[in-house]
Amino acid sequence: ALRARLADCSPGNVARACGLSAEEIVQAARRFGRARAALSLWCQGLNQSHHGSANNAALIHLHLATGQIGRPGAGPFSLTGQPNAMGGREVGAMANLLPAHRDPNDAADRAEMAQHWGVPALPAAPGLTAIELFEALADGRVKALWIACTNPAHSLPQQAQVRAALRAAQFVVVQEAYADTETVAFADLLLPAASWGEKEGTVTNSERRISRVRAAVPPPGQARPDWAIAADFAQRLAARLGRGAEGFRFGDAAAVFAEHAALSRGRDCDISGLSHTLLDERGPQQWPFSAGARSGTPRLFTDRRFARPDGRARFAPIGFAQPHALLPEAPSAERPLLLISGRARDQWHGMSRSGKIPALSGHLPRAELALHPLELARHGLKAGTLARVASARGELVLPLAADDSVAAGCAWLPMHWGSASLAQPGANALTLPRVDPVSRQPALKQAAVSVHAAGLPWQAAWAAVADDLDQAIGWRAALQPWLARFGYAAATLSGRERIVVSLRAANAVPPDDALPAAVDAILGTDAVRAPLAFSDAQRGIVKRARVEEGRLLALRLAGEAAAFDWLERMMLTGEPLDALRAWLFAPLTQAPGSAAAGAPRVICSCYGVEETRIAAELAQGADLARLQQNLKCGTGCGSCLPALRRMLAAAPSRLAPHSVGCG
Repeated sequence: ALRARLADCSPGNVARACGLSAEEIVQAARRFGRARAALSLWCQGLNQSHHGSANNAALIHLHLATGQIGRPGAGPFSLTGQPNAMGGREVGAMANLLPAHRDPNDAADRAEMAQHWGVPALPAAPGLTAIELFEALADGRVKALWIACTNPAHSLPQQAQVRAALRAAQFVVVQEAYADTETVAFADLLLPAASWGEKEGTVTNSERRISRVRAAVPPPGQARPDWAIAADFAQRLAARLGRGAEGFRFGDAAAVFAEHAALSRGRDCDISGLSHTLLDERGPQQWPFSAGARSGTPRLFTDRRFARPDGRARFAPIGFAQPHALLPEAPSAERPLLLISGRARDQWHGMSRSGKIPALSGHLPRAELALHPLELARHGLKAGTLARVASARGELVLPLAADDSVAAGCAWLPMHWGSASLAQPGANALTLPRVDPVSRQPALKQAAVSVHAAGLPWQAAWAAVADDLDQAIGWRAALQPWLARFGYAAATLSGRERIVVSLRAANAVPPDDALPAAVDAILGTDAVRAPLAFSDAQRGIVKRARVEEGRLLALRLAGEAAAFDWLERMMLTGEPLDALRAWLFAPLTQAPGSAAAGAPRVICSCYGVEETRIAAELAQGADLARLQQNLKCGTGCGSCLPALRRMLAAAPSRLAPHSVGCG
């Protein structure tokens, strides 16, 4: 049956779709088949696809067919997007899962759970997945929504419809550790939740190893662990319904884990032998770890037995009855570019945490739309200018970047930035809600878009040095409600020893005075606190600055902002203005006497090592070891090593500012 299904999938037939020659496909197949050990590693690009389940199944099938599973160095290995993604699936924290890998479509699995939980029955149909849930919210089938530990007003596709659904809901509860996420703005009730370092529990990593998490600090204010909030609500609801609540009277996180462990008994992920006490005494353990076991299981499938009644693996016919479209949305004459969204090196998800660490903005300070230089020329656009990128569902205004690692016909946009720091919702204003037919995972990675010059001639920029991180975070939170009033806006925290909050903005016409005045009030760039000033009423230019002890502490350039990059860098470094003070309000793209404009890109975020310092070492003949010894770059987290190797490979030639990308 498998052979018949693959009859049309010869190397020649699929070469064009793969972007490879038939010979390269054959070469890859032979290498895989003849390897002593073959390991497949993949990220969210394969999963967040309209055929993501088929993608994953195909890789698993390949390993089964070649015997590349159950032995050292071999196997299919999904690099998930969450640090505890496996743990979330084990406990059944999905609409189409029950605890310990049980299937809500399986009557026996439902009956087993109903018996354990002491209820007559479980619903015969699975719950609504994320896209389905928001569709039901929009048309009134769902009236109320409880959102915990996620940020759908940033992370789901088709943001205009998601936000309309949240506004249509009769009651929205948001359980969150951060009060400034995009979804919090829609909450009727905000429940403060403890974050990872403030609570007890366990996490499961990608090698099935369960580790204890212990609170490093107590939760602030009224914040509580998620399980405690849910159990408290359940007990109150039980009282309203006249039902018993014994099943929700957990004394601590260890009791919650004990129920989880008991539910796994006899399942493929059996952890009935584990407890918080055992993990405390013996350290992290791998599942399966059944009751009475002395240790966990380092490697699965060594006995060639799989989690099926007969112990045999199967090729699962996951996919489409007819060949599916390669892309969820093909480019067209109206929208000729294929937008690819993904992750940047130094940021995490919607930046509710990583966006509050100024040092992480050095490598990529703000969201940019990257195109190949030839693609920019074809569209008559220039790097650094603002462009309007539009899909059938929405549009964004973003600065353009030239990047020769982006394929012709494509555009690249990081997914982290949203309306917490931009005038518009971010990449998911453009993505489409098409989902995989099995997993219901949305196809977040591709969309057809057009790109045109933004046409926003009025430009402005503000920056201020904060006294500390708390003040900087407060300033950015205060700026957030004003961002959408601009045609383009991007708020950024940056710096290491000195923290600078900046706002770049643009508009089709000069805004009324109230909008710039609101920003001035937040960042201290009003006429009283920033007394150095220049104005040109005829051209609509107003510039102000605060200088103390010869150092620039606050800046407003409205109506013309050519000098902002190098002035912002002086604020970040704390360099005295000295003779440059006379040029403070001049429309210069670089400081007088400087060879370059703006701040060089940070390559190593751990030690703040900039591209120019690395280039200087390379010019002296440095290799990787010498770079690490002299500058420490590449000796911390290691995420900059690919960029360092690209620079080494290109030496001694100088690199363009955007040739070192996000990996």
